[in-house]
Amino acid sequence: MAEKKIPTKEEILARARELGVSFVRLQFTDILGIAKNVAIPVEELGKALDNEIMFDGSSIEGFTRIEESDMNLRPDHATFAVFPWRPRDGAVARLICDVYTPDGKPFAGDPRYVLKRAMMDAAELGYTVMAGPECEFFLFQRDEEENPTTKTQDEAGYFDLAPVDRGEDARREIVLALTEMGFEIEASHHEVARGQQEIDFKYGDCLTTADRVVTLKLATRAIAAKHGLCATFMPKPLFGVNGSGMHVHLSLFAGGKNVFYDPDGPYGLSEIARQFIAGVLLHAPAITAVANPLVNSYKRLVPGYEAPVYISWSAVNRSALIRVPAAREQGTRIEFRSPDPSCNPYLAFAAIIAAGLDGIKRKLVPPEPVHENIYHLTPAQREKMGIRSLPGSLLEALAELEADPVIAEALGAHVLEHFLAAKRAEYDAYRIQVHPWEIERYLGIY
Repeated sequence: MAEKKIPTKEEILARARELGVSFVRLQFTDILGIAKNVAIPVEELGKALDNEIMFDGSSIEGFTRIEESDMNLRPDHATFAVFPWRPRDGAVARLICDVYTPDGKPFAGDPRYVLKRAMMDAAELGYTVMAGPECEFFLFQRDEEENPTTKTQDEAGYFDLAPVDRGEDARREIVLALTEMGFEIEASHHEVARGQQEIDFKYGDCLTTADRVVTLKLATRAIAAKHGLCATFMPKPLFGVNGSGMHVHLSLFAGGKNVFYDPDGPYGLSEIARQFIAGVLLHAPAITAVANPLVNSYKRLVPGYEAPVYISWSAVNRSALIRVPAAREQGTRIEFRSPDPSCNPYLAFAAIIAAGLDGIKRKLVPPEPVHENIYHLTPAQREKMGIRSLPGSLLEALAELEADPVIAEALGAHVLEHFLAAKRAEYDAYRIQVHPWEIERYLGIY
């Protein structure tokens, strides 16, 4: 794997002049994965590249208290890119930043730093973690006042083409914009549900991949709005149809070779791969809290709509939580199928890495693969086979996270505390609401 060439400060400044950049967005994410930015005029770009830009972190979810609010943004030079959907005259560029404290230390509440720590843990064992996601989303119509609706803009199905798929033009423009920003798009197509789309890009190291997930969401929303549509990465916006997932493909490399591959191992998998699988399966309940972080996430994780519910693995079975795709040698990988696109990719990837590395460190042995359709098994059969279920609600998942020292340590005390507080508040707000379903079900009967 060739190393990425990191542009120098002078090269970025020259590129900004060449592209006619007027404004630069210094981008980062909060603990919930929401993209934030500090916009600066291009005249301040040199100052930013010298790590001299400060911002008030006290108003960002899970960052700092008022009395310790000043934070420092340090741009990752490799992430410089111009937003293709913005006008070329007075172009807008971005740099993804790491967040530091005023005394020059990485900020413990920066999700990007959480992922970097997990990748450093892997590097200490000699591994580079590679990831490739499958990002699904819906394109919905807007009403007369430009508010988003849940009305779909097409009647298409899996892999259908225009004119049935009226989101084709928007998806095409999204793909072109991402390509211009340096993505290698491997596939884009209509998904199973009406209005549902998928864009897959080439795998890379976990940090690059997480940055690209955030960028994909940003580009998709902006370009959909240009087409009069609302793009949503909400996991389950419609009842009775498939929700949106973000299957994550993962592999470990050492010395340029994929260490998950062993031609003499079961299913062509190395012992390292099987140990990694065992670790992810063991910690799957806790991972679920960060990989499926919304109340709505658990409306997707139900039997019958392709999302995995049961903790198992297989080389052939798409109802399993972890699937091993057919590709071997350098393409050997696992597919972790439960995450959804509402997650903070930095935290989700960090949790998965920590789980897999725990399996390697402890030389865990995975259970036997399950080749049957797990949805067709009875509860008694699943119990006999030792197949556990993922948490059934956000509240259950948060309890699993808090009780799992490996995943808790991977997130760090600061992120764990603020994540649990924010998500329990979200669950409580949901719990005390009276929903339309309750009115329809109970009002005229009781």
